[in-house]
Amino acid sequence: MTATRLRHRLCTTFGVLAVFVTVGPAFGQGSRQTIEQTLPRMVKIFGAGGLKNLHEYSTGFMVDAEGHVVTLWNHVLDTDEVDVVLDDGRRFAAKVIGAEPQLDLAVLELQDADGIEFPYFELDEAGSAQPGTRIRAFSNMFKVAVGDEPVSVLHGVIAAKTKLEARRGAFSVPYDGDVYIIDAITNNPGAGGGVVLTRDGTLLAMIGREVRNEKTNTWINYAIPVVELRDTVRAIVAGEFVPRDDKPDDEENPNRYQPLDFGLVMVPDVVFRTPAYVDVVRSGSPAGGDGGLRPGDLVLFVNDELVHSVRSLRGELGRLEAGDSLRIVVRRGDELVTVEMPVRRKETNR
Repeated sequence: MTATRLRHRLCTTFGVLAVFVTVGPAFGQGSRQTIEQTLPRMVKIFGAGGLKNLHEYSTGFMVDAEGHVVTLWNHVLDTDEVDVVLDDGRRFAAKVIGAEPQLDLAVLELQDADGIEFPYFELDEAGSAQPGTRIRAFSNMFKVAVGDEPVSVLHGVIAAKTKLEARRGAFSVPYDGDVYIIDAITNNPGAGGGVVLTRDGTLLAMIGREVRNEKTNTWINYAIPVVELRDTVRAIVAGEFVPRDDKPDDEENPNRYQPLDFGLVMVPDVVFRTPAYVDVVRSGSPAGGDGGLRPGDLVLFVNDELVHSVRSLRGELGRLEAGDSLRIVVRRGDELVTVEMPVRRKETNR
């Protein structure tokens, strides 16, 4: 790729149009340099996916020379290792070394990368911007890059800076802080974890999820300011960060029972409010049988308590005691189905 010719991909409402654009006076020196300097700092991430039409790819960006990658906390990371592909096509295994679901943030560490220095974004140089600022958004939307191909670049404008009020399906997004609303279609499949920069190259934000506005039900194109994330990123890299969910809550949840005690395997719990879908029902278990639960059921209530997520389901089951009756209400297609079963004593509870 020469200095005067860069590959750009433009997203339309109906798909992706791949084009080559000659960078000349219309783009300007600042825009060209921003793209040339940014592409080597971007990575393509490949991991878990396929369940309930979830894509298995996303985007990330390097934050130090040692091989630490910042990305969006999502289902793609629900595996022991993910594959990270650099701009030049080099491939590394990577592991999640820390995450803060309430910031939609995860940090990866490349494996077997000793002695290699990587190009990266300096978090101390992250800035802020006002509405009207012209931006560039970099991401591997729609999995158009799998090897040494460059990630996609979108040109747009910051429309607003506001609090995020969004949902995915029936569930609210955990992050509710300040975001940039982008006047461009940035939040596409695989784009989460990409970056937004000013035209002259100042790092601004990380691209978020595909979500809808809670009030208008319209799709939102937004990004989370890096200044909101960088302290947590530094703490994770230094091994000093304690996620909020790791704090003791034994008094609130005795953890007496788990879904597996009733024969239920739930979908992977990888985001703050993963919907409580049943993945597997074990044969011969209390939840099985002709009148029992089925894979694909969405748990809505446990003993009249509303279940928002896999995490809250585990919380409700953890409070049960031997001898109780467990009543679960699920959505199965367009129906609501109630399943009841006894809570039997566990050997470990004796």
